[in-house]
Amino acid sequence: MAQFSVFSFRFLRWIVPGLWLGLFSATAQTLPLLDQNPPNLRWDQLRTPHFRVIFPRGFEGPAQQTARRLEQVYEPVSAGLERRPRPLSVILQNQTTVSNGFVTLLPRRSEFFAIPPQDPFVAGNLAWLDLLAIHEFRHVVQYDKALQGFSNVVYSVFGNSALAALTLGVPGWFWEGDAVGTETALTTGGRGRIPNFDLSWRANLLAGRQFTYAKAVSGSYRHNVPNEYVLGYFLTSYLKRTYGAEAWSGVLNRYYRFPLYPFAFSNSLKRTARAFRKENSAGKTQRMRVEDLYRQTMHEIGREWQGRQSALRVTDATDYPVSASERVYTNYRYPQYVSENRILAIKSGLGDISRLVLLDREGKEKKVFVQGLFNNPEMLSAGGGKVCWTENLYDPRFGQRIYSDIKVLDLKTGRLTYLKRRTRFSVASLSPDGSRIAAVRNDEQYRTRLVVLDARTGAEIRTFDNPENGFYLHPRWRDDNRTIVAVVRRTGGKTLQMLDAQDGTRRDLIPVTPENLSHPQPWRQYVFYNSPHSGIDNIYALDTETGKRFQVTSRPLGAYHATLSPEGRKLGFHDFRANGYRVSEMPLDPSTWVPVEKVKDEALRYFEPYARQEPGAAQVRAALADSVPATPGYPVERFSRLKNALNVYSWGPIASSSGQNLTLGLLSQDLLSTTQFELGLAYDQAERAAGYYANLSYQGLFPIIDLGFQGGRRNTSLYVDRRTPLDSLRSDRWHYDQFTAGLRLPLQLTRSRYLQSLSLSAYYNYIQVSGYDLPARPITEVGFGGSLSAMSYGLTYARTLRQAKRDVAPRWGQTFQANWRHTPFGGALTGNQWAAQGSLFFPGLGKHHSLRFRGGYQQQEQDSYRFSPIVFFPRGASYTSFDRLGTASVEYRLPLVDPDLTLGRWLYIQRIRATGFYDAAQGESRLRTQGREVLVRDTFNTAGFDVSFIFNFMRLSTPFELGVRTTYNINTGQWQVQPLVVEIGF
Repeated sequence: MAQFSVFSFRFLRWIVPGLWLGLFSATAQTLPLLDQNPPNLRWDQLRTPHFRVIFPRGFEGPAQQTARRLEQVYEPVSAGLERRPRPLSVILQNQTTVSNGFVTLLPRRSEFFAIPPQDPFVAGNLAWLDLLAIHEFRHVVQYDKALQGFSNVVYSVFGNSALAALTLGVPGWFWEGDAVGTETALTTGGRGRIPNFDLSWRANLLAGRQFTYAKAVSGSYRHNVPNEYVLGYFLTSYLKRTYGAEAWSGVLNRYYRFPLYPFAFSNSLKRTARAFRKENSAGKTQRMRVEDLYRQTMHEIGREWQGRQSALRVTDATDYPVSASERVYTNYRYPQYVSENRILAIKSGLGDISRLVLLDREGKEKKVFVQGLFNNPEMLSAGGGKVCWTENLYDPRFGQRIYSDIKVLDLKTGRLTYLKRRTRFSVASLSPDGSRIAAVRNDEQYRTRLVVLDARTGAEIRTFDNPENGFYLHPRWRDDNRTIVAVVRRTGGKTLQMLDAQDGTRRDLIPVTPENLSHPQPWRQYVFYNSPHSGIDNIYALDTETGKRFQVTSRPLGAYHATLSPEGRKLGFHDFRANGYRVSEMPLDPSTWVPVEKVKDEALRYFEPYARQEPGAAQVRAALADSVPATPGYPVERFSRLKNALNVYSWGPIASSSGQNLTLGLLSQDLLSTTQFELGLAYDQAERAAGYYANLSYQGLFPIIDLGFQGGRRNTSLYVDRRTPLDSLRSDRWHYDQFTAGLRLPLQLTRSRYLQSLSLSAYYNYIQVSGYDLPARPITEVGFGGSLSAMSYGLTYARTLRQAKRDVAPRWGQTFQANWRHTPFGGALTGNQWAAQGSLFFPGLGKHHSLRFRGGYQQQEQDSYRFSPIVFFPRGASYTSFDRLGTASVEYRLPLVDPDLTLGRWLYIQRIRATGFYDAAQGESRLRTQGREVLVRDTFNTAGFDVSFIFNFMRLSTPFELGVRTTYNINTGQWQVQPLVVEIGF
């Protein structure tokens, strides 16, 4: 299922260290890489009372529509949390084929990716931009709710970065669940009405799997734990059902007044529930921490689902046997018959990346092909001995431009064909004879077209007109290789449409319905399709001659993606259980089908009690039922990147991760993510010295331009001789200035199941030191040398196999890095260093194990200045500079156990894993001693192992990884044990 509204709190990974910018380091510093649009894309903007909509030139129609929708939902979406947000900038992205959207404070904005998803379980019957307007704006309301009490004071002093940090105490499930509940309560659609949305929770509860709250929030390496959207929808809905539609407003009011103590959110929830019961004379107060909310919610919905299951009439079906272990969540989806006894399907799961497999009734499973970045339309198509699908293709340089190309695989020869490159097809369907493809194309003006392509050349045979811009989903061919059946979404719902690829005619097969139709499959005079008519997604059939409809399957949790055996005797589909999707089949017998009039609607509408309390629901539904006029409604003006380049979003003091430094600075990033700027003052408590810095990164061109300046005072203490007794310690305070300028070129080269990237860089670095009066200096410092003028060049390449969640490292892959640093401009200090290193990844003995071989070579002239090391050095050994240094390493990584262990409220351990390693290095230098040159060699050998724990702390959904490293120095015979920080979570 596609997800959107991604809240990226990983800003702390670079904000805190990045503020220092290596203040006391002589290496080039760079600001984070952001996703940009091509530089030739021009931008316009329009303003409404509460929004500024920024959009690519030529995209005015969808921009006007979005602006009007945002204004229409402003008051209704704000009402439940009792907060009317400040004006907001909304950026419409039209260069991508990934359906998404998000809100962030860094800087404050929202972005809508204007490409409707083929996945019918995301938008349902809602227009995509309408759904984003409601869902994403609810997140804006949630963020602005923080501007009160202590949190508002923190924002005034520190800016958005600190405000975002305070929101970390609010569980991720609240953000997304509350937004899903809002989109459902205010509209006639929304994911709360889609049975597939809560499919995993239903399966787990009905199978007796009621996870602990910690596991439900944090996830698992063994079981399918539904995401925060589903968990949050039910938890937030339960509180609204029990305590009223404004209950969460009270919780957030109490939390943001002072959010700095452990479990502040849970305590605010408890106090809100207590206050409600007191105000309403509800008797004895029931404890309501987050754990209690989770337990009570799961008990209520579990009881509801159990009751519905007990009365369900289930149609029999036979599973295709598979090789996957029932202990690990694994999916087999989108079946397509390739013969009467063999089915092609896509296998994926916690332990497998997406791949095509062939299944037969004897349980044999054959891997056919491992896909790349599968642009999943919730559909697969095979015909004429071929199979086709769509894959995302990233622009090498500009991350906002993402294509979606059709790939065709010949199942007999194994030949893979790119039908067309750099296209925008979201779904593709092969004709039964494999000669033509019906595909849905979405252009950069938000228009949808159904096109017919030659399956061999990619040439367009026919493009169907679409004046109403209805959205086509899941086209399929009839056996005549001429007629196509597709789902069309229009205002008010969906319909099934039949189209003639030869003469271009079309006709609707049923009236527009609010049912969430999907996955049509023609057979004789029937069209099978998916519908939630009974409250569970099942397969239905439409008789195109009589217009009658029937329920074909009645499975416990759902049946999807109908497919017919070549002889027309079997109906295949995939259905769901707690261990994943499985391919099933049943006899194809129309006499057993149930007329749709006799099918009872047993849907669990968990949102209904609080939806009736939403005062703006009628207003929003009426607005969405009307099409937006095409005529402009708001004045449009040019958006200037230059005038908007400076956009300060954080300010004030920020402590460093070490706790030894304090920075007073400004952070700026423009809304189009092309220009980053940082400016500030810094104080190092260890050296008791102050400094300043300024850094600029312009990423709007093909190469990225980086400029940086930093300077300040330093305090150095060192022994000026090495004779005993050591009584020659001297200290000095001195001043330095450093200027850095350079270019970098990051390229995304992924075209298959291997993730590929290439990065090139070139930097100039100048350091000037004054006031340094000590008679000695570290060889890696400028000191009394006065100044250093150096160039550095870098090349990094990586090609690694995509990883499943249970993989500890790539099972196949190669990485390579090369660097050169030198001082071509002369001066008192000179140096020259070049190095290369690389890694090879191989599968280990177990499925998720990984073996890595690593090697490196570094050559450095031992001149008056020595650069810091580039190649890795044996773990547990102190680095020594040599003229020539060769290094090698072998390491084996493996998971030890996935315990899913909850330790009170403070700790949840997901995984324990280990790494064994052996490192070696050999260096040699030529030294001049007593007038003659001597060759000095030394070797370093260490071995050891790491044990690390992946865990969640204090119910935070973000995982941490900490461990212990034990190293044995083979040369000295010494053991060393040290803490290991692998991942701090942000």
